[in-house]
Amino acid sequence: MPTIKTKHYSIVTGTNSLSSLKSFLSKNKFSAYFILCDENTLLYCLPTLIFACPVLGKAEVIEIESGEESKSLEICANIWETLTENKADKNALIINLGGGVVSDLGGFVSSVYKRGIDFINIPTSLLAMADASVGGKTGIDFAGLKNNIGTFAQAKSVFVDPSFLATLPERHYMNGLAEIYKIALVADASFWKQLQKAGPNQNAEKLVSKSISLKHAIVLKDPFDKGIRKILNFGHSIGHAIESYFLGSEQALLHGEAVVMGMLIETHLAFQKKLLSKEHLVEIYNELSFVFDVKPLTTINVSDLMPFIYNDKKNSKTQLLFSLIKKPGACTFDVPVTEKQIEKALAFFNAHIQ
Repeated sequence: MPTIKTKHYSIVTGTNSLSSLKSFLSKNKFSAYFILCDENTLLYCLPTLIFACPVLGKAEVIEIESGEESKSLEICANIWETLTENKADKNALIINLGGGVVSDLGGFVSSVYKRGIDFINIPTSLLAMADASVGGKTGIDFAGLKNNIGTFAQAKSVFVDPSFLATLPERHYMNGLAEIYKIALVADASFWKQLQKAGPNQNAEKLVSKSISLKHAIVLKDPFDKGIRKILNFGHSIGHAIESYFLGSEQALLHGEAVVMGMLIETHLAFQKKLLSKEHLVEIYNELSFVFDVKPLTTINVSDLMPFIYNDKKNSKTQLLFSLIKKPGACTFDVPVTEKQIEKALAFFNAHIQ
């Protein structure tokens, strides 16, 4: 059972990781357990968790609706109220059982309740396993902006059991795969080549372990997103803008779906900035558009996205700063970009995605 030791916590991966969770709970004396889940993980994952760790049969279960809309102050207030009503103290533990939404929301709720109580993440989606549950970023959406409010807060531990992926619909599996392709593009050329050669239908446990290891190495160097960690935002300046624009509409996108679009558009930005060769531009476009079901964005203009892009956390005052690819496996950050360049990249995307 692979275990990655970080400065503050351990990440345990493998089909027996819940056995490690049982041991973890017996060694740490928490005053109460609260399990945060959505309607899907309540039905498909909670019984497995309680069977593996019977002590959690007495936990208070807090259910939220699945989907990005739950990452709101209103839902936070409801959870804090439940914690307060159940007399949760500083020694209580919140267990985030779910995908990226549950990990982001549960981590944020925990980080500010009574100035911070312990939480652990048990990711059940590929997105959460490979990305959202690791790294210490928490957040909720506010004023129509993705992750506009959040904290840096490390989980007490993370337990990754790939068997939960068996319950995942295909669309949600591909949603998580987007972040795996991203980490390969920004950090590991050989991993990118492996993905190109073997395709998306590889051993999920190996993909998750590789992604976690790559992300962990970057986060260790820059835990608070001041330098090299910014490369993990490749595809996200545009991706978050697209995701925010469609949030709450009938055309709402999953995070990974928007990030794939963001990676493609930002790849052309890198080409415009003369950071990326035409050969690599074509390579990345061909691979991502083949693996993922990408649709053109012909119904929106660059002016629709700019309010969201200007609110991106990586910007400096009015200067737009992007993390851009130099070649597969290498990325740079704090690259200034103009609205005209974004407009040109969006036009290229729409012309080449059918």
